[in-house]
Amino acid sequence: MKRVDDLDDKNLQKKLRNDFLADGFIFFPGFLNALEISEVTERLNAFKKSQIEHMPRSDVYYEDINDKTSLKQLQRLFKYDSFFADMMDSSRFEKLASILLDDGVVGKNIQYFNKPPKIGQPTPAHQDGYYFMLEPNEAVTMWMALEPVDEENGCVRYIKGSHLTGMREHGKTGTLGFSQGIVDYGGKETDKNEVFYPTQAGDLLVHHSMTIHRADGNSSENRTRQAMGFIYYANKAKEDYEAQKAYQKKLAEDLTKENKV
Repeated sequence: MKRVDDLDDKNLQKKLRNDFLADGFIFFPGFLNALEISEVTERLNAFKKSQIEHMPRSDVYYEDINDKTSLKQLQRLFKYDSFFADMMDSSRFEKLASILLDDGVVGKNIQYFNKPPKIGQPTPAHQDGYYFMLEPNEAVTMWMALEPVDEENGCVRYIKGSHLTGMREHGKTGTLGFSQGIVDYGGKETDKNEVFYPTQAGDLLVHHSMTIHRADGNSSENRTRQAMGFIYYANKAKEDYEAQKAYQKKLAEDLTKENKV
C-alpha cells in the first residue's frame, strides 16, 4: 500500500482539501486497484479463518452472537496482523488523511465491516466525533468498499456541510457497533438533503469527524456488504482519555449484560 502516485499532485491535493472543507466528505473512486483489493480480500479471509478465535470478544461483533456466519465487525486489525498495520501507517491512506486535515495524523483504528444479507442492520445517523472526544474535533474516517455496494445492500449516506453546524445531541441506539445516534435525526430540514454514492471494490469515501452520516441495512437476499474502515486523528486534536475510558467501560458492561458480545 506504499507507493508514490497521484497523491503527490498538488492540484489534486488542493481539490481534495477544498471539497473536504466544503462538503465534509470526499469520494475517491478506485483508490485501490483490482490487484490491491484482491490481496486485501485474501488477507482478510485468511485472518478471519485463523485469528478471530484468538481475539477478545470486545473486538468481534456478530449480528447474531449465536450464529458465527453473521460476522458484522472486526476492530483493531492492526493489533493482530502486520499487513493491516502497514495499511494503516505510512500508507496511501495515512497520506490522504494528512492532506485532508492539513496536519500530521495518527492512525487510531482499522476495521472490517459487513452487513450480512437480510439481517444486516441499518447504521443510525451519527457523528464520529461524538465517540472520539477530541479538542479540536479534527479527524477523518475512511470507508472503503470491498465489493459493490448500493441502496439494496447498505450504502453510506451523508448530509453535505453538516461538519460545519456543530455536534447534535446523541443517545443510545441499541445498534451493535454504533451505540450512539442523533436523537432527533430527520427533524431538521437539512436532514432531508442526504447524498450517497454507489461504490465498487476499491472506491473510498472519507468524511470529517463532525459529518452526519448513516447507512442502510442490507435488504438483499444473498449479497454481503463488506468494507474496511480507517480512523485518523489530526496531530492537533487532543483526546479526553478519562471520558473515553469511562465510555468504553460502560459500553463493555452494557454489551455483556445484553449478551451482544
